[in-house]
Amino acid sequence: MRNFRNEEGNMVIGGLRAADIAARFGTPVYVTDESAVRENYRRIRDAFKPHMPVRVHFACKANTALAILRILEQEGSHIDAVSIGEVDACLRAGFPPHRILYTGVNVSDRELKQIVARGVNVNVDSLSELERLARISTEVNISFRVNPQVGAGHHSHVVTGAKSTKFGVPKDLIIRAYDRALELGFMPFGLHAHIGAGVQDVAPFVEVTEVLVGIMNEVESRLGLKLEVLDIGGGVGIPYRPEDKAMDVEAYAREVTSRIKGRCSAKTVAIEPGRYIIADTTVLLTTVVDVKETGDKRFCGVDAGFNTLVRPAFYGSYHHVAVANKFGRPGEFTYDVVGPICESGDFIAKDRLLPRVEEGDVIAVYDAGAYGFTMSSSYNMRGRPREVLVKDGLASVIREEESLDDLLRLERIPTRLMI
Repeated sequence: MRNFRNEEGNMVIGGLRAADIAARFGTPVYVTDESAVRENYRRIRDAFKPHMPVRVHFACKANTALAILRILEQEGSHIDAVSIGEVDACLRAGFPPHRILYTGVNVSDRELKQIVARGVNVNVDSLSELERLARISTEVNISFRVNPQVGAGHHSHVVTGAKSTKFGVPKDLIIRAYDRALELGFMPFGLHAHIGAGVQDVAPFVEVTEVLVGIMNEVESRLGLKLEVLDIGGGVGIPYRPEDKAMDVEAYAREVTSRIKGRCSAKTVAIEPGRYIIADTTVLLTTVVDVKETGDKRFCGVDAGFNTLVRPAFYGSYHHVAVANKFGRPGEFTYDVVGPICESGDFIAKDRLLPRVEEGDVIAVYDAGAYGFTMSSSYNMRGRPREVLVKDGLASVIREEESLDDLLRLERIPTRLMI
C-alpha cells in the first residue's frame, strides 16, 4: 500500500491534490501516477538482473490502458496477453510482436488464426490447441503451459496451478506434448506455469520453479530438446491492508534463480507480474453523495459502485479507503462505503473508521490499478469512468468516461418493432 503525501489535510498523488483532480475531471475517476508505474517495473526487473537474464512480461489483463502499456513499452517490458483483444491493444501501444506472449485458454480456431496473423509468440495450453495450431501454421514460436499441480492465490477464483483447474497441459502429459510438437514441425523455446494471483509468500514460487526445472531436464534427456526460457508466471501480490508486509522481491528473485542456474537448459527466466507493477500506482476517486444512518449502520454513499470496482463484491477483497480532503484526520465513525447500484452487494468497503464524512467529500480507494477498470462494467446502464494519468503536477485524460451514446452505439431495434 503506497504512502501518499499529506498537504495541509489533502491527499496528494503525482504532485496534485486528489480533491482538485476530482473537481477538475469529475468522479468516479481512476488516477494513475506515471512515476510509480516506472518505479514498480524497475524494482522487480532489477531484483532479477544481478542473478540471470530476465524477461518481465507485464500481465496486461490487470490494466490495458494504452497509455500504461506505452509507458511499459518504453521501459522495455514484454507482455503476457490472454486474448486477441489484449494482443491488439499492445500492438497499438507500440509493442513489437516478438515481445508479446499469448497465453490463451480454451482458444477457438478463429482466435488462433488471428493470433498467428499477428506474429506473436504462443504459449500452448492443451494438446487440442497444439493440433489445431499446427493445421493453421507451424511457423510459430511456441512454448507450453503446464499445469504444475502447485496452486496458490488470494481467492479460490484466482488459483490457476492446482490439479483441478482448467489451465495448462496436465503434468503427466507434458512430455508427450513436446514430443508431438517436434513431430508436427514446431521447435518449442520454453516452458511456462502460473500458480495463481495475489501470492505473498516466496515458497510457492520456489516449488513451481523446481517442478519446471525437473520437466525441462526430462524434456532434454528424453527428447534432446534444450528449452531456453523458463517462465514461472505471475502472481506476486501487494499489501492491500496497512498492516500487510510487501513481498520481498529480492528474496523471490534470489530463491527462484538459484534453482535454475546450472540446473537446466534455461538461460533466461521470465516472470509475469501485473498486480505488482500497477495496483498501487492508482487510486479511484469517488464523491460522497449521501450519508445515511439506520440505527445499525452508518452508510457513506458514493458515486462509484461495483460497476466501477468489482473486486470487493466479487472476491471479498479489501481496499483501503481515506477521505482525500480530510487526509490524516483521526477516525470518528465507522462507515460502510456503498455505491449507487441497485443491489445489497454493492459496496466498496465495510466497517471503516473514518473522519465524519459529509456530502461532497472525496473518498480515495487505494490500490485500484489492477483489475479495477479492466473488470468494470456498464451495469445499471452506468458508463465506465474516466481515467487520468498524473506526473509531477501534470494531469492528462487517458480515457474519457462513457456516455449513454457509447453504451447504446451497437444496439439495434428491428424495423418491425417500430411499427
